[in-house]
Amino acid sequence: MGPLVLNTRPDTDSAELIAALDTRGYRHVSAPMLHIAFPEPEMPLDTTPYQGLIFTSANGVRAFVRLSGNRSLPALCVGDATARMCRELGFAQIYSANGDIHDLAALIRGNIDPATGPLFHPAARKTAGDLGQILREDGYQIDRQTVYEAHASTELPQDALDALIRHDVDTVLFFSPRTAETFVKLVHSYKLEGDLAGVSAICLSPAVQSRISNLTWHRTHVASQPTQEYLLSLLDQSLS
Repeated sequence: MGPLVLNTRPDTDSAELIAALDTRGYRHVSAPMLHIAFPEPEMPLDTTPYQGLIFTSANGVRAFVRLSGNRSLPALCVGDATARMCRELGFAQIYSANGDIHDLAALIRGNIDPATGPLFHPAARKTAGDLGQILREDGYQIDRQTVYEAHASTELPQDALDALIRHDVDTVLFFSPRTAETFVKLVHSYKLEGDLAGVSAICLSPAVQSRISNLTWHRTHVASQPTQEYLLSLLDQSLS
């Protein structure tokens, strides 16, 4: 039997990850730390004022296509997974950054003239960083609207809880600061602090790692680039 990996990503973002874990021969159990809800839009979005779209998650793309049929505007994506979602949904012009908000800001500066018009950013209520603030001094106008909700989980699935208590879990994967924060709260709620001493954590970025630093782990690792591919490569190295 292969190592057991605990996936903390929302269900909406986990299909590619689970397929990759299966291909690698890892066993896996999922404990989504966030649950994504897409409210029904009150009316279609008028995209006429905008010169481009900013996507900081694949869920932002999923939410946008519920608001508008426009696929012609440039799609400026935080990373490759979000860009793949844009391709799947028929966007014509896609630009991909290297996985974090500062890379995305640099991508926007390099490809978009702020004088040409505002950018539309469909997002959750809580985001990792304020892109509008980062780019404001450069003259960009970003219209960020809440188009989906990411609700923090209040309990662990029974199979994930049992696996942690039995010390069957080898590695936990963390993809965002908020999923990491939610996991830490649940660990304290279930009094599982002592059950992580033999477990490793693999984090997408230093910001994610910082959110789990008050727990005692066997080891923590940070992907060298903030993408799923680099995180999975690190998982392979850590379990080899």
